[in-house]
Parts: sequence; C-alpha cells; structure tokens
Amino acid sequence: MTNCFHCDLPVPPGATYKVLIEDIERPMCCPGCQAVAQAIVDNGLTNFYQFRTEKSKNTQLSMNGVLETLSLYDKPELQKDFVKIESGKHHQASLILEGIVCAACVWLNERHVMALPGVIEFHINYSTRRATVKWNDSKIKLSDILKAITDIGYIAHPFDPGRQEKIQKKERSKALRMLAVAGLGAMQVMMLAVAMYAGESQGMDANIQRFMRWVSLVISVPVVFYSSTVFFTSAWRDLKFRKLGMDVPVSLAIGAAFLASIWATVNDTGAVYFDSVTMFTFFLLSGRYLEMMARHRAGMAAEELVRLLPVTATRVSGESETVVSASELKVGDVVRIKPGETVPADGIIIEGRSSVDESLLTGESIPVNHVVGSNLVGGSVNVESPILLRIDKVGEDTVLSSIVRLLDRAQTEKPELAQVADRVAAWFVGAILIIATAVAIYWWQHSPENAFWITLSVLVVTCPCALSLATPAALVAATGQLTRKGLLITRGHALESLAKATHVIFDKTGTLTYGRLECKQVVSLNGDPDSLLLNIAAAVERGSEHPIARAIIEAATENKNVSDSEAITGRGVEATVEGRRYRVGKPDFVTEFNGKQLPHDYMQQQKTVIALGDEDNVIALFILNDVVRENASDVIAAIHHLGLSVSLLSGDQQAVVDAVARQLGIKHAYASMLPDQKLQHIQSLQKQGEVVVMVGDGVNDAPVLAAAQVSIAMGEGSQIAHASADMVLLSEQLSHITDGIKMSRRTLSVIKQNLSWALAYNLVALPLAAMGLVAPWMAAIGMSVSSLVVVINALRLTHE
Repeated sequence: MTNCFHCDLPVPPGATYKVLIEDIERPMCCPGCQAVAQAIVDNGLTNFYQFRTEKSKNTQLSMNGVLETLSLYDKPELQKDFVKIESGKHHQASLILEGIVCAACVWLNERHVMALPGVIEFHINYSTRRATVKWNDSKIKLSDILKAITDIGYIAHPFDPGRQEKIQKKERSKALRMLAVAGLGAMQVMMLAVAMYAGESQGMDANIQRFMRWVSLVISVPVVFYSSTVFFTSAWRDLKFRKLGMDVPVSLAIGAAFLASIWATVNDTGAVYFDSVTMFTFFLLSGRYLEMMARHRAGMAAEELVRLLPVTATRVSGESETVVSASELKVGDVVRIKPGETVPADGIIIEGRSSVDESLLTGESIPVNHVVGSNLVGGSVNVESPILLRIDKVGEDTVLSSIVRLLDRAQTEKPELAQVADRVAAWFVGAILIIATAVAIYWWQHSPENAFWITLSVLVVTCPCALSLATPAALVAATGQLTRKGLLITRGHALESLAKATHVIFDKTGTLTYGRLECKQVVSLNGDPDSLLLNIAAAVERGSEHPIARAIIEAATENKNVSDSEAITGRGVEATVEGRRYRVGKPDFVTEFNGKQLPHDYMQQQKTVIALGDEDNVIALFILNDVVRENASDVIAAIHHLGLSVSLLSGDQQAVVDAVARQLGIKHAYASMLPDQKLQHIQSLQKQGEVVVMVGDGVNDAPVLAAAQVSIAMGEGSQIAHASADMVLLSEQLSHITDGIKMSRRTLSVIKQNLSWALAYNLVALPLAAMGLVAPWMAAIGMSVSSLVVVINALRLTHE
C-alpha cells in the first residue's frame, strides 16, 4: 500500500490526491495534506522535505478538529449571545484576536479578512485586541472568517469578558518571562563583554577570550531562541504574505548579528555582537512591555463597560426564585433585583419603584428615580428598593453592547491624519531596507570592519513603531476619557473634525430643553370634552418617538383603534381613528387639511401649540410647555468663549424659539424650519467654509445630523442602538460638549506632537546611525524610548 508523502499514513484506496514535488507526482492521503504540500511548493520551500527528521502530522485530522470547532459558531443558538443581526442577512459580531503583537499585525489581519467575499467591515482595536466584523451571512459564514484568520497564524474567537481578562493576564505573564530571560542574559553577556573590551586594550590571554566568547554564545541562545521568537514569528508571517512589517528589520538585525557572532566564535576571528543581540532584545521587549501595560490602561474604558454586567441574576418563575447565570436570561424572563445589585440586562420595571445609579453608563453621579413602566439599562445599579424587571433585550441587542460596539468602532476607525501616517509607515519599512543596503555597500567599500555593526544600527534605530503608534494611542486615551464623562465617540474622524469646528448648531426640543413636554392646556374648538380630544390625538400620535407625541400620549386616558398612520417629517402625523381621518401636528399642517383658520391669540404664545383637526374643522389646540436645560446658557457662553459661532434651528413657532434664544444668549435663531430647510442652512454654512457641529435628538432630523461634519445625538437609552451620529451624549449634560471640544483640540495637538516626534527622531537617528555614530545597543535603546515617548505622551490625555 502506498503511503502519503507528507504524513506517511496509508493512502486510502481510490484516493487521487497528488502534488508535483521536484518534478515527481507525490501521493497524498487527504485534501488537507495536499493543500499544505501545495502551499510548501508554491512558496519555494521544497527543501523542507529533504531536511525534515520525521514525517509531518496528518493535516486533515488537525484541520477537521479546527473546522469542527469553528463550525459550531455558525449555529443560531450559539450566535444569539454574541452576534447582532442588523438587516436581514447582515450580521455583526465582536471577536478577540490572539497573537497581535504590533500595529502591523492589525494591518495584515484587516486587509486579509476584508479581501474575503461577503465581509462588509472588519476593524481591530489595537488597544483591546478586540475586533468587530460585519458580514453577509448568505455569502460567507462566521466559521469561514475565523478560519481565514487562523490560516495566517492568529487565533480568533467570540468576545467574552472573562476570556479577555485571561488572555491579557497570559499576555503579561508571557511578556514578563521573555523579558526576564532577555534581561538576565543581557546582564551576563554585558559583564563578559566589558571584560573582553578591557582585555583588548590591556591584554588578555587568547584562550580566556575564546572561552568568554563561547560562554556568551551559550547565554545568548535562550535569549534569541526564546525571547526573540516574537519578532521572528511576526516577521516570517509578514514575509509569507509578501508584506514588510515592522519586525522584518528587527529580525534581520537580531538574526544577522547572532549568526555573524557564531561564525566569529567558531572560527575564532572577527568581532562578536552577543552583547548587542541580548541588549537589543531586552530593550525592545522592555519597550513593548511598557507599551502593552499603557495600552491595557488606555483601553480600560471599554473593559469597564463590559464588566458592568453581573455574573448571576435571580430569575422569578411563579412563586419560585432561582439564581441563574446572567448569560442564560432570555427575552420575557422576570428577574428580581435587590438594592445594591446590578441590572443583568435591559428591561421594563413591572413591580416596585427605586432609584438607579447609571453613572458608569452616563457619567451622571446622581441616581435616577424609576417606577413601573420605566426602562432600565443593563449594567446600572439598583440603589433603594427591590424591583421586578421583565427582560426585553439580551446579548448583542442591549444598550451596553451597543455602547461597547460604538466605542470599539471609534477606536478602530482612523482620522485622515492617521491614514496618512499609516501609508507612510507601510512604505517606510521598504525604504529602511533599501537605505540599510546602501549603507552596507558604502561602508563595505570604505571600512569593511565597521560595515556590519553600522548596518545593524541603521536597521534597528529606524523601526517605524512610534510612527504607527502615534495616532491609535492618542485616540484610545481620548475616547476612553470622554466615555467616562458620558460623551461616547462613535466615529474615528469625530475628534479631528470637532477640533476644527467653527460653528455649533443646536436643535431645541430635547436638546437645549429637556424634551419632557407637558400638556398644560387643552383648548376645545368644537365643544368636545378635553379627555376625548386627548385620546383621539394620542391615537394618531401612537408609534411616534417625538417628545411632543410622548407628551400627548402620556396625557391620554384611553387607547383608541388607529389605522393607516402616516408621519410627515417635521410637520405631524395623519391617521384614521374609528373611521375618521385626523391630523395632529403644526397648526399650518392641520389647516392645510381643512382650509380653516386658527384663533390668532394662541399663535402668539411663547409656548408650543399643537393642533388637532379632521377633514372639516380644526377641533382642538394643545398648549405644551418645556423647560430649558440647567446650565444651558453657561454652555452657550463657554462655546462662544472657545471661538465658535452658535445657531438655533427649530421647527417650533417663532415666538417660542425667540424666547429660548433670548434666554440662552443665542443671536442666530431660526423657527418653523422643516428638515430639508435645516439641511439647506447647514449646506450654505459649509459652502462659506464653516465646519459645522450639529447637536440634536438623534432620532428626528437624521439627514441634518448626517450632513454636518460632526453630529452629536442626545443619548436616551432607547435611542443609542439606532444612533448614527458621530458622538452620543450619554450623560445628556450639555457641559460635556464643551469638554469634548477641548479634549478634541488637545487630542489633535498630541497626535501632531507624536507624529512630529516620530518623524524628527527618524530624521535625526538615521543619519547618525549611517555615519557610524550610534552603536547597535544605543540604537535599541533609542527605538524603544521613541515608542515609549509616544505612548506616554498620549496617556497625558487620560489625566485631562
């Protein structure tokens, strides 16, 4: 029986798997061995088969195990906990990636996965190692995406907070072990190197010198083959996919210096660089370890949010109560939440009343009172009394998951400045190798004895780690700090655009005012009772999310049957109630319906007036009142002080808008504006060169928010999941908008400082190294310090 050329297992009868290796067709036992053997041939690595000491492991067996495990993630019952279905076939999930060691790993993974057919988006948060993937489930399965990541040497699996913490702990432990081995090796080798340097000037017996070289070689072996493996693995992965990552020049430097030193030791001639190899590895690992700790700290905002949910919950079923895992909860379950306990998922209070601490979600430290019918967000803490909660959202559908998803998106999306830096860094490695080659040729012709170590210094000193870290480090620190204050950044460009803003536009209802309108008066124009008119208006408004609709619905006492409802954006709603057609909305919207006029006195009020009419008459007016937000005038003054213009755009009546504008000190106020008129106003400002920030309620006026360079949505819990804005004001404290403007300016300043430092460092260090003024160990220190300076400078933002 013929055996498999790759793994030496018997080839099954009838199998026709073959690979042409060195002009001979070799038999394979399965598609797995055939695929791996073909990959070895395609990459020009057929020498592997000549020099291997034992047969390879059967690839199909291992592939079957991996594929079987990954295929489990395609099951709907497993996906419900971590996959969000957005629109039919579009799915989105959060993953953890293991094996990411630098920004180049992020770059490689993003491009590899985005090349897969059916993948819509794929972003990796470098600080948390968390990835967000969106795909079309009819074209590609999640298991295919996970396998594609595995194929390039990384491990991906669904995000789990507990597993994330274990991975970070494992990452720190492994980094410390590598650092310890490198540190001990560097100290021992340096002591021997100092003795040999002194011996060269003062005289040393050749046998002792030879002995010290061999001892240095032995000590260096674990440093190179254990501590340095992280660089070699990353570099090999990059080269295998024809990419030039940052670890390529680093690995070249370490590998070349070590091999040259072995040659010099064995032949007892020439210089050895064991001290440079060990110190270079130690300083690089030290820099990466400190950077890793800073990265974990910068990513704490997202981790704090993830850890808000409790491990267990008390599920109530009839008269019995059972403590279950919070992950087991389903929509419709009822849970009891005692004082001091954390809300396990989003839901509605069905019994009891209490105050709830939502500070870790919104930044607001004062507990909020909630009663029966109130919505609670998972992760908030019950403060006073026990309550019963009916779960209505779990897993990826919860508000907390939406916030984490939006925060991840903001930290992975890159502003224009960062994209330029990434493009420069991508070409920079190639330029380094070309320059290093030119330097080597020059010194080989003019001073051959110095050519090797000078080339090493050039390779080491110019690694573009600082350039690639300049922007992500600052973005993660700034977005994390603002999230703690209650201003959630959802788009990567938002901070850069906000820093350049020149004009802030506010909506009125629900933005400058609390949006908690109350129906203060019902004016019956046909003699019908107030309660009947309210019930009809509430039926027409049912289903609307607008604050005016909520005020009328809350004032109603009876639910009436409604059909054929049609919302006209910015004007009102038309619907059929018990066989009659009605309109509720702006007075002119209602008068257009029946051609009647309204009493002039009511139109001059400095309060909101809403009309109700049928096809024959205007039958009622509803007088609503709202309250301006606390400290709103101080916020407007602070924005003016920052040098920005402020305007108020509202669909309300002129008298109401003018009154609010006067109270807040806004000079430019525009009333009775429809969404398309607001859009035209913003576009006219932009044509004049203004960078516009639009602050609105996040649900209404969506085209207006989308048109502004920066959009900020007021973040009531039910709206967060649908917010398409660049920022969401979770705290609903307008003062945090000025904090955001100040932070964005500081962030842009820090990014520019980091980029300037990275470029200046390379412009200075490269000529010095090329001239032979920087020893390899000095180059290692310089490169590590340059990366560390960038990260530490970014961390200043967390203390602002």
